[in-house]
Amino acid sequence: MRPVVCEDSLTEGCEALAAADPDLGRAYRAHGLPPLRYRPPTYDTLLRIIVAQQVSVASANAIWNRLQARLDAVETEVTPRAFLTLGEDDLRTVGFSRQKTAYGQAIAEDLVGKRVDLGAVEAMEDETAIAELVKLKGIGRWSAECFLLFSYGRPDVWPADDVGLMIGMEKIKGLRKRPDAKRMRKLAEAWRPWRGVAARLLWHVRKLDVVPADRKEGAAYAKER
Repeated sequence: MRPVVCEDSLTEGCEALAAADPDLGRAYRAHGLPPLRYRPPTYDTLLRIIVAQQVSVASANAIWNRLQARLDAVETEVTPRAFLTLGEDDLRTVGFSRQKTAYGQAIAEDLVGKRVDLGAVEAMEDETAIAELVKLKGIGRWSAECFLLFSYGRPDVWPADDVGLMIGMEKIKGLRKRPDAKRMRKLAEAWRPWRGVAARLLWHVRKLDVVPADRKEGAAYAKER
């Protein structure tokens, strides 16, 4: 069975990372376990990723609430078939741009038509799964990696292009400037096979906007936007 991150393995991963890297160890001891942040591996989650692209959290939440209200699905997930019942005028009213409408419809059609099978993706190796997910219109590598992390609990997926992770890395390592994706991948090599757990820990540190006291001197700080 493929390993997944759950409450027990999250602790195991954090302990292993703390033993391997003193900086992660200090962050872990100071701030404890990061949250799991689970989302089901469904169209609903993929569509939430599309809605959140290039808008604030507040705007994304407002769009999503209007969509659920239009579909009368406030307490249930948005399915691909339900989304396809809405026309462009409906989606424009709830706040979808033309591009996001096209993405949402294309992904829904691909899932309904079984051109991409999320059940099959779950059984794939990380890179194969990413390659399959990016076939979906509007889903790039970062989106695919986050889907694997939070919907399938992959323990070693590392979204090196994520700005939040870059800020977290800058903080815990006391770097003079924010690392780029290339350096992020290099710095995280020593964290295999728990890079996905390290990502959760770095997001946790970034959210708290703090670093352990003995690493504050000379560290650059980036505030929440």
